[in-house]
Amino acid sequence: MIPSRAPRPARRGSVTLVLVVVGACLLAVAAALLGATAVAYGTGELRIPGAGTATLLRTALFAALAVHTGALAAGALVRSVPDRPPAVARDWATAASVIGAAAAAGQIVRLALVSDLGPVGTYGTREGGLLLLTANGFALAACCAASRRPALAALPLAVVVVAEALRAHPEAYSPLAGAALTTLHLAAASLWTGGLLHVLRTMRLWRASPAAARALLGRYARPAAWLYVALAVTGTCSALRRLPLDVVLTSAYGRTLLAKLALLAVVSVLALVARRRLARDADPAGAERSARREAAALGAVVLVSAVLTVVPDPHWIGTR
Repeated sequence: MIPSRAPRPARRGSVTLVLVVVGACLLAVAAALLGATAVAYGTGELRIPGAGTATLLRTALFAALAVHTGALAAGALVRSVPDRPPAVARDWATAASVIGAAAAAGQIVRLALVSDLGPVGTYGTREGGLLLLTANGFALAACCAASRRPALAALPLAVVVVAEALRAHPEAYSPLAGAALTTLHLAAASLWTGGLLHVLRTMRLWRASPAAARALLGRYARPAAWLYVALAVTGTCSALRRLPLDVVLTSAYGRTLLAKLALLAVVSVLALVARRRLARDADPAGAERSARREAAALGAVVLVSAVLTVVPDPHWIGTR
């Protein structure tokens, strides 16, 4: 009789990881589809048609922007590490921009259905025209990523950031100021989130060279601190100009903003822990684990940020 073999720990760990990833993705989809409706419960605000679909598409758009932008910035950091291993993380930039273009196109289709306009009529609206610009920017960025000069994708990605910032601020009160703050905020968030993802993927390939992996995470940590400052300043200014203090708890925007601030507090703690471990230990494994948790929390921030762009502008509540 042949004794049965016990399952290999490595295979068991891989299955667990796949289940965790699938479960997290399903939870994220559910949160995106139901988030805007949940935070608006009991506020008396107008219902946004197709809010769940819009949130899901904007989550995909923000994630795609972060992956491609972060790959460009972190790729330069990788190349600056002396005596680095030859292993290079697989290119996700092209696929990310294709997904971003599809997400922008999906928002155009949603807008056409909700507004009962045809394609031509939808492109003629302000939001439809900006979404078309975003889709074209992502498409051009994908072409650049697949070419011999992938760094050229930085220009169309910058167009995407500006177009999304303008689309997010159609209000009559100081729209240019809001768009400028959102441009800086979105650029900093994309660089921080996408850059960390690319650095962690590279560190995973460099586990046999802990010195190089530690050097890479250290090179990322320095500009990430400035990105954090930029996020804090622009986010605070945007919240103060857009959210009346008396409706923080009674508006969907205010509730979503509080959830985002709570997640950012968690991200801040995880980032500090990762940097302390990096400074204290020669082995980067501990810092890498904290940084992975930081990246997961940043993914949740991306989703909540997408909800924030869908819920109604609360400014009218404070001025009615």
